[in-house]
Amino acid sequence: MTKFEHSSAFTRRSVLLGGGALVVSIGASVSLDTVLSLQSAYAEGAKPPLTPDQLSSYIAVNADGSVAAFFGKMDMGHGLTVAIAQIVAEELDVPFKRVKVFMGDTSNSVNQGGASGSTGIQYGGKQMRMAAAEARRVLVEMAAGLLSTPVDQLAVNDGVVTSRADGTKRISYEQMLGGKYFNVQLDWNKQFGNTLYAPGKAQPKSPSEHKIVGQPIKREDVAPKVFAQEDFVTDMKVPGMVHGRMIRPDVAGAVPVKVDESSIKDIPGAKVVWDKGFLGVVANKEWDAIQAAQKLKVEWSQVDPPFPEQASLYDHIRKASVRKRSVDKENGNVDEAFKSAAKVIEAEYEWPFQSHASMGPACALVQIKDGQVTCWSGTQKSHFVQEGLALTLDLPVDKVRVIHTTGPGSYGRNDADDCAMDAAVLAKAVGKPVRLQYMREQGTGWDPKGPASIHRARAALDATGKVTAYEFTSKGFSRVDVNTNGGKPHDTLCGQTLGVALKSGDGFGVPAESYAFDNKRLAWETIPPLLDRSSPLRSAHLRDPVGPQIHFASESFIDEVAAAVNADPIEFRLRHIKEPRDIAVIKAAAEKAKWETRPSPRRDQSGSKVSGRGIAYCQRNGTRVAIVAEVDIDRSTGKIWARKLTVAHDCGQIINPDGLVKCIEGNIVQGVSRTLWEEVTFDRKSVTSIDWLTYPILDITETPAEVHVVLINHPDLPPTGAGEPSIRPVAAAIANAIFDATGVRIRRVPFSPERVKSALS
Repeated sequence: MTKFEHSSAFTRRSVLLGGGALVVSIGASVSLDTVLSLQSAYAEGAKPPLTPDQLSSYIAVNADGSVAAFFGKMDMGHGLTVAIAQIVAEELDVPFKRVKVFMGDTSNSVNQGGASGSTGIQYGGKQMRMAAAEARRVLVEMAAGLLSTPVDQLAVNDGVVTSRADGTKRISYEQMLGGKYFNVQLDWNKQFGNTLYAPGKAQPKSPSEHKIVGQPIKREDVAPKVFAQEDFVTDMKVPGMVHGRMIRPDVAGAVPVKVDESSIKDIPGAKVVWDKGFLGVVANKEWDAIQAAQKLKVEWSQVDPPFPEQASLYDHIRKASVRKRSVDKENGNVDEAFKSAAKVIEAEYEWPFQSHASMGPACALVQIKDGQVTCWSGTQKSHFVQEGLALTLDLPVDKVRVIHTTGPGSYGRNDADDCAMDAAVLAKAVGKPVRLQYMREQGTGWDPKGPASIHRARAALDATGKVTAYEFTSKGFSRVDVNTNGGKPHDTLCGQTLGVALKSGDGFGVPAESYAFDNKRLAWETIPPLLDRSSPLRSAHLRDPVGPQIHFASESFIDEVAAAVNADPIEFRLRHIKEPRDIAVIKAAAEKAKWETRPSPRRDQSGSKVSGRGIAYCQRNGTRVAIVAEVDIDRSTGKIWARKLTVAHDCGQIINPDGLVKCIEGNIVQGVSRTLWEEVTFDRKSVTSIDWLTYPILDITETPAEVHVVLINHPDLPPTGAGEPSIRPVAAAIANAIFDATGVRIRRVPFSPERVKSALS
């Protein structure tokens, strides 16, 4: 087992009492009344309510001296738990190894938003830092009373409080708290989710005092995963469990009108669960459930195929009515500036639907017993799944426990939350615990998709080539047609098949950068979904929601304008960028990549194999990233190899540089995959990209040979997110490198060999 134990194996009380009771021994000079009064003020033997305003909801000092950190977010593969443990250990003045992080279990953590928006450190870490600092303050004040020594004359080292003047006067955290709970109220801002904040009276340490934060501590959870020493969600079992499978229509939007249950009567224990559009089967053995799903005879309603031909997707987006328009940034008089322009440059870019394509399809186990529901899920957002299950099953939230259990990955709203809801409906119907596993074609074909979109950009130039106006507009399917989590039935496939009232949301975004043009307008428009209910093309969050497509377009266009005025791409950007940290990150990437100042494209290459370099940059929620991509292109085959990527990354204070570098490398690999290969295919009936052959991703032979990362650390600034920002500029950097190598601008992703070869011809 690793130091980041399975939350399912522990209750808060068992964690606290696991080391056994210890006797407080503080010396004869302290009266029993003093001990009792201090302990009643700061500690309780009974469990306080699990609410955001209680210190015990975040931190516990156990009877064996270890520290439990209860974290209402999830680590989806970045090593976030290491960084959280570093923050807690730092503020408490205990060794890193003494801290265990328990995450994403609704029975022992409050709703801090789950894995969401690269906020694990930015918001989640901020709260854990304040909680740990408050825990230290309380413990030191307890020690001051017990040791009869003023607080300012005490020092803490390795969880032991000692008098600076008399080293024999000392007491440990575990001696004071003795496995009890903190009885300390925090100043909660009354918000749940990412923005939850509940500080105490204490101020955290100055960065100059940090000894653990900033260190490259390695993860300990990789080996247990690799060597099958840790249970994944697919491995969870409970007594009496049966296996489930869902059945989806061949034509999206169809619902069952007749189900012949006798068609599976020869399969032992097989049962059908059918309610409106919801159709599933269960059986005692998993293979029997698979067979039952395949053999069940179903008559589906006759519906018109709901989708356009894929070839007309972008025309559909162009012509579709706008459901919502938002101008997120505007300065100057854009329309007048274009009227007086000496030259106008215009371009349009296209981005497809993309799937999460997690390593495996979702799995969930739901047990309903004595009015209590327990769900094991690979969800990114346990507390929202808890709310969704309560609504789906018509139960109070406090009757539902969701335990985050490592799944096949996520990075957005994949199929995990849908699976949990489906499993709950099956479990309620059959009266037994149900382990539901989607099939591969369902995981890729029916997961919520990253939205398809088009992006229109134009720039006005005066007679000297100066940019006098800039306009950028995205138009596409909403990033929240279904919301970011399964907290409401209308946002789940289960709820939609059961006929709940729909509530599609609208949201997209604009480029995040600091180009200072005198006249500038950034806007977005959303269009209605192709199918409003139970659609395999319903759109939602995919890693860095809509960031890659927006910045593919905006940073490609900035390159086009630079080429039009015969300027070096970096030099052109630096003319217009005004924020110092943005300038610094671009210069850092250029220096590391040994950027040669010249306009694009290159003019010195011939033959079938050419190479080029490209730059792209962005912001994301306070983080700045610049990427230089160096690519090799085979003109004869259209194959692109993103050979080398250099990334400069500024996310404020760095908690763990080792974990940060690996997080960035993961972003780069996934970003290259989404740029070169990933595209959902569909016909008029349904999604046709349902496995690794029909939805190819980057394979190991195609990954970059080199990824160089330059970390820009600002210890005095708050940390901002790193889980998503570095995926954002990847597509544009590669697109700009292709242009540099070939002189051809490709404005549609993915850059598959066929598309590249066609463009080059």
